[in-house]
Amino acid sequence: MYRTRTYNAILATLFGLTLLFANTSAQADVAGVFSKGRTHFAIFGGTGYAFNDDYFVIGASGSYYFANGFNVGLGAEVWTGGNPDISKITPSIQYVFFKPSVVKPYVGAFYRKTFIEDLPDLESTGARAGVYIASGKNLFIGIGGVYESYLDCEETIYRTCDDSYPEISFTFAL
Repeated sequence: MYRTRTYNAILATLFGLTLLFANTSAQADVAGVFSKGRTHFAIFGGTGYAFNDDYFVIGASGSYYFANGFNVGLGAEVWTGGNPDISKITPSIQYVFFKPSVVKPYVGAFYRKTFIEDLPDLESTGARAGVYIASGKNLFIGIGGVYESYLDCEETIYRTCDDSYPEISFTFAL
């Protein structure tokens, strides 16, 4: 059902642009861009494939670091251009191991509510893991993978009830 092609998933996340707001206290520099009090905002777009149709995917998300390395977030995305219309809301948590100097591993979990035109809503849970690689003072490239499992899924309607896909992102600190 939501079996997004690998190259489409890469395209969808490649366009991720994260804007970070600087925290001016000296304590904020302990974990850098992953410090307590930091807020991240992202917009993204790309393509996806579902219900034997191609879609244009656009979305936005925001997250807040409650502790060094630990954030909670909320994202929304809309799949347009295909049939049926699809939209998603995703609350999430993530931890970034910020102490390594160049490569910073991350792990996270999420819950997702998917609204599908003329079909029952679909809920899923998932996990993600990967690394952020420093490529400048305030620039990180994220490379990882995601596993998503759909709850109360009927394979006769959706063809598959779980999915895994790559995740690529760019994080810029301002």
